[in-house]
Formats: sequence, C-alpha cells, structure tokens
Amino acid sequence: MTPSQIEHLTIVDHPLVQHKLTLMREKETSTASFRQLLREISLLLAYEVTRNLPMTEKVIETPLCEMRAPAIEGKKLALISILRAGNGLLDGILELIPAARVGFVGLYRDEETLQPVQYYFKVPDALESRLSIVVDPMLATGNSSAAAIDLIKQAGARDIRFLCLLAAPEGVARMHAAHPDVPIVTAALDERLNEKGYIVPGLGDAGDRMFGTK
Repeated sequence: MTPSQIEHLTIVDHPLVQHKLTLMREKETSTASFRQLLREISLLLAYEVTRNLPMTEKVIETPLCEMRAPAIEGKKLALISILRAGNGLLDGILELIPAARVGFVGLYRDEETLQPVQYYFKVPDALESRLSIVVDPMLATGNSSAAAIDLIKQAGARDIRFLCLLAAPEGVARMHAAHPDVPIVTAALDERLNEKGYIVPGLGDAGDRMFGTK
C-alpha cells in the first residue's frame, strides 16, 4: 500500500501503521503499551519520511569482490524533537538512524491563548548542510510546530521535514501557510480541533499518555 499524497501532506496508510494507531487511540491502552506502540509506529513513519534521502556510491569489498554500492550522501541528518512529547517519536527513529544528530526545542502551549511559549532550544551545528526532521506526535493548532520551525530556520536549517503521528486540518493549514517548503508526514488526518485545541477524534494528550501524567 502506498502513502496518500495531499499537496505537501503524506498520510502513511500502511496497515501496520493504522492498526497500531488504533490501539493507541483506545482510552484503555496502558501507559507502557502506549509508549511501546509509539516507538514501533515511529520506526514505520521514519521509513517514509526518509524515503527520498540523497544517495551516492562508494567502493566496498564484499566477501567475493569489489563493487560500487549505494550509500546516503552528505552530513548525518538532524532529528529535532519538540519537547516533551516529541521524544516518544525520537527514541524509535534513533533505533533506525543511530548516527543522527539530535536537537530539542522546548515549547509549551498557553492554555488560554493556545500560543507557544519557548523555554529551551539546542540543536546540532551545520544545520544548513543537514536534512532536519522535526518530530512531534500531534499537529493540532500548528502554532507550536510553526514556531519551532521558525527557530530551526533561524539556526540555519534549509531542508526540513515534519513528522507527526496525528494531524488536524487546522494544523496542516497553519503549517502550510507559515512554511510551505516543509513537507508533513503523518499517520492520520483527523476531523477537527475542539474548543480546547485538542485533535478530534484524536487520542488525548500524547505527552500525558506517554509519561502517565495529567
């Protein structure tokens, strides 16, 4: 099954992704199971978000002969987590790409204005020469994600992709308006946001469900 393309949005509709997402949506799923499922689904989503990495060739020796073999070109990519929930996706992707450089953007959402407030920012050097994959499970209003990418671009990043578990139409529109050059990869595009800015039907607060907090 191939991913669905909607303008700059890719929805990964692989059966394993969709099945694991359904388990994560269920309110009775335990914290431990939610965390494990997020790690598993992040590996599958990472496969898609890295599909078009630039490639080159290098000469290697197999046990039988010398050959020119494909290899990823350029500097090691950067994985940038929007704290705190982004770390759930980050852990799984690092299993697939252990040599990646890692950065963090600390933002929290003001519950009254729904606007992002920054409290931490540390990213790898030479972002202008790296592919940067920004991860956050939920693309809800899109305000925090757009603000994080503003900061990452100010740090020099030019080639950026955004990876999330769930997206709302409002968040996709906000991101596209702010950063039309940043493609989005997600497991599902849900119906809408509620009056509190949560994705519906969604899965609740990803950070709370991941860490067992409220």
